[in-house]
Amino acid sequence: MWFKNLVIYRLPADWSLTAAELEERLARRPLQPCTGYDLQTRGWVPPAGATGDGRYVRTVQGHHLLALGVHQKILPAAVINQMAKDRAVELAAQQGHPVGRRQMRELKERVGDELRAKALTRRSEMRAWLDPERGRFIVDAASTTKAEELVETLRDTLGTFAVQLLDTTHSPAAAMGSWLLAGRAPGRFNIEQDLELQARDDSKSAVKYVRHPLDGKDIHKHISGGKSVVRLGLSWHARVALVLNAELQVRRVQFLDVDEDKAESQHEADEQFDVDFALMSGEVGQMLDELVAALGGENKDEHEAEINVKVA
Repeated sequence: MWFKNLVIYRLPADWSLTAAELEERLARRPLQPCTGYDLQTRGWVPPAGATGDGRYVRTVQGHHLLALGVHQKILPAAVINQMAKDRAVELAAQQGHPVGRRQMRELKERVGDELRAKALTRRSEMRAWLDPERGRFIVDAASTTKAEELVETLRDTLGTFAVQLLDTTHSPAAAMGSWLLAGRAPGRFNIEQDLELQARDDSKSAVKYVRHPLDGKDIHKHISGGKSVVRLGLSWHARVALVLNAELQVRRVQFLDVDEDKAESQHEADEQFDVDFALMSGEVGQMLDELVAALGGENKDEHEAEINVKVA
C-alpha cells in the first residue's frame, strides 16, 4: 500500500464525484481474465486485496484509494520468431523454394495465435490516490507512460477524466540547481547524497553521485558550466526520503519512521490497512504541499484551456 513513486496530476476544477459514485462506476468494469486471443486485459480490483471488504474505492479521511489490475499474457517475441523460423525451414523443404516475406509474415501470425491461446498470464496491480481537497490525483508508477495506462482506463470507465500533470512556476531542474549552489534546500527539506547532472547540449554527458556528499566545488563547477540537474535526493522533515527529478516526478519514496515491511505484512487486518493509508496520505500530502510551495506554487496559467476528453 505504501506508494514508492509518485506521478502527480491535477484534478479537473469541476471534479465532484463522491466515493459512492466512483465505487459504482468502477464496479461496472472489474478485472476480467484474458480470453484465448487477448494479450492483455485491464480492470479495477479492490485496493485492499482479497482480505479487504471488496470495495473498489477505499476511503479514509476524505482520501480515496483505487487499484487497476492488469492480466498480461507472457509471450516473448523471440519465442514466436524462433518457432516461425523452424516452420519456415519445414515449409521451404516441402515447397522446394525459400519462404518469401509474405509467407513468413503469415507464419508468424499463425504461430502467434497458437501460442497466445496457451500462454501463461501474469497479474499486476497499480494503485492511485485521489485527494479531492487538494485537487490532486497521484499514481504509484515508475514513469508517466505507465501512469497513463491507469489514467486512460479511468477515463474510459468514467467517460471523462480531464487530469493534467502537475506544473509549477519554477522548473524542478532550475530550482534544484539553485538549492545545490546555495548549499541547502528550502523549508523542511534537506539535500541528501544522490544527484545526477546532465549537459544541455547534444552530447548529453552526465555525472552521477551516489551516497556522496554534495557540497564539493566540482558540483558548483558542473552547474556553472551548463549542466542541468536531472534528479536530486532529498529528505523532508526527517520523516520521508525521496528523489525528485526534472519532470516533477517523485521517486524512491521511503518513510523513515515506519517499518513498511512490517506494516505490509499486517495489512490483512482491515483496520491496519486504513491506518497505513491515513498515515501515508497525511505525510505525503503535507510533503507535496511544501514541495509545490518550494517550486513557486502551481502554474495554473498554462492550464486554463483544459482538454476534456470524452468517450463516446
